[in-house]
Amino acid sequence: MDNDYRRSGQEFPEIYDSASENMRWNESDPPVYDDFMYEPLGFEELERHEREAYAAKIRKKRKKNRLQRLITSLLIFLIIASGAMAALQIFTIYARTRTAANKKNGSVVIYRNSKPEGANDLSNFKDESGRYTIEGAAAAVIDSIVEIFVYGDTAHEHLLGTGSGIVLTEDGYIVTNTHVLEADGYHTVATSDGKTYDAKIIGRDVKTDIAVIKISGAKLTPAVLGNSDETIVGEQVIAVGNPAGLSGTVTDGIVSHIGRRIRSDSTGFQMECIQTNAQISPGNSGGALVNMYGQVIGITSSKYVSSSFEGLGFAITINEALPIIEELINNGYISGRFRVGIEFIDMSTEESIAAIEEELNMELPEDFKGIYINSISEDADIANSELVPGDFITEINGKSISTYDDLHNTISSMYSAGDTVPARCAHISEDGEITCYDIEFKLMEDTSGDY
Repeated sequence: MDNDYRRSGQEFPEIYDSASENMRWNESDPPVYDDFMYEPLGFEELERHEREAYAAKIRKKRKKNRLQRLITSLLIFLIIASGAMAALQIFTIYARTRTAANKKNGSVVIYRNSKPEGANDLSNFKDESGRYTIEGAAAAVIDSIVEIFVYGDTAHEHLLGTGSGIVLTEDGYIVTNTHVLEADGYHTVATSDGKTYDAKIIGRDVKTDIAVIKISGAKLTPAVLGNSDETIVGEQVIAVGNPAGLSGTVTDGIVSHIGRRIRSDSTGFQMECIQTNAQISPGNSGGALVNMYGQVIGITSSKYVSSSFEGLGFAITINEALPIIEELINNGYISGRFRVGIEFIDMSTEESIAAIEEELNMELPEDFKGIYINSISEDADIANSELVPGDFITEINGKSISTYDDLHNTISSMYSAGDTVPARCAHISEDGEITCYDIEFKLMEDTSGDY
């Protein structure tokens, strides 16, 4: 029997078989009858409904097949896209590797250039009037600034501190601050060329915080000292020193004020200073404040500072420092400087008054004024008087005193070393009773520098 299915001499329509991609019938086709069978009667409507249902089934199957093909295509696209991304990542890694290799091999171009010829020539940092730029002023003075090292032992193993100094002469005289040095210490000086020399103290004055040392065996570049009276407010300046051991540090600023009378935080003595906003830190002490003509107009000191505010620096004017420097070089001390031979607490501040009351363990009587004696030097003439530690000096030659300035100004305006000074003293008992008595003492000449 062949597969040519016919009924009533009419072909059945062919149905698309998506599985075989051929137009044929399969086992799920509607039932047919061979030619030898009789044609059924009354089933035409039934057959039509079966064919429509079958066609709907086929359409649904086609739709499902299209959806499957779409999903398959999308998956293939995603796989291809993922592969492309992976390939891009691999290419990027490769490119970076090649770039790194190129850098290693020197094939990456980095642009670099030098300053124009003669740009660092010192003559280019100076105008026709002799005024330097900041670079020129720094270059003009840098070789005249030294670093000072202070040791506690001869082997130079116990470093106590560092500071700065200004070269005064070719044969090795150097000015610095007294607080940089130790009276019984060991000192070395490092010059700008990296060489180190042992130094000795020529003279020191604690009162003004100025000292002179000397090294031997070196030909130094002396600084040019200026006239600080010519300094004007707003003038550009640089500070050169060695803050925190950072050798040859240069900071710049302006002159903020001139003629400031600034009190040292260690001695209470006032010196005329130049105020500047150029940064001055510990280690700068003994260094130089320099104008734009390369002239030293001040000696920087961290002891003449404002502890309450930032950005305030002070330098002892070179005009006030120079007579002290010269006398220290010539005599080793300041001649005519008197010494009383006492240590005391004055009544200049609320804090100092509170300190006196703590020492006495009582409140001071109302309106009482004087300086409280902490100790008396055994080698001083005042040690032979009735004055004892714990008592007060209230008057000098009839003039009331209660502060350091009162004592110094009163004595220095009337007396000098070797003169005898009359004074009134007071003792306060535990019950607050005040007992006054008079003494006389001879002023001693101070050659130690320990004012």
